[in-house]
Amino acid sequence: MKILIIIVIIIVLGIGSYFLFFKKEKESIPGEETTNMSNLSNIKIAMIVAYKDFRDEEYFVPRGIFDEAGFAVKVVSDEIGTAQGADGGDVNIDIDLGELDVSDFDAIIFIGGPGALTHLDNEESYKIARDTLAQNKILAAICISPTILAKAGVLNGKKATVWTSPLNKEAENVLEQNGAIYQDEKVVQDGNIITADDPSSAKEFANKIVDALK
Repeated sequence: MKILIIIVIIIVLGIGSYFLFFKKEKESIPGEETTNMSNLSNIKIAMIVAYKDFRDEEYFVPRGIFDEAGFAVKVVSDEIGTAQGADGGDVNIDIDLGELDVSDFDAIIFIGGPGALTHLDNEESYKIARDTLAQNKILAAICISPTILAKAGVLNGKKATVWTSPLNKEAENVLEQNGAIYQDEKVVQDGNIITADDPSSAKEFANKIVDALK
């Protein structure tokens, strides 16, 4: 009788172990993580920087996050060569601003800095912004660059933020004069448009873009 009880216990334990192992295997299907990473690697981003005096943190912090996510990133500027950051960083330019084809990308991002309005506040940038939204893609801008989106007409009726200070409300005024609903927040998303106010928001800005693209 004791032998029979022992045999029954062994069988029950064996069945229980089998189901636990099967459940664990089911929860972690081989290749599932690889598939997700593969999907992310298909996402293409264009980061637009001023050829001179883009804001370093606003480019390098998001770029690191995008690279870690596995996104394919191209850098765009108003000249081909090596763009110089306001704080001494540099980046090689892949695509001239006038040659950018929005249809090749899932997101277009305007980086700010003191050179942004000198180099990027033009009709080419305005067209890129309008085309991006028309094609239902993510359009993002940080620091002073949301004013470029405002002048392109894409922030009309949209919530957005921009760099501003108690002594200088000019950028905020540009947004409101072009129909934007200014928000005194670090990062704002309204539909496919994501805006951020300054370099301290670069990480949150980038993570918001990553979430929008997943």
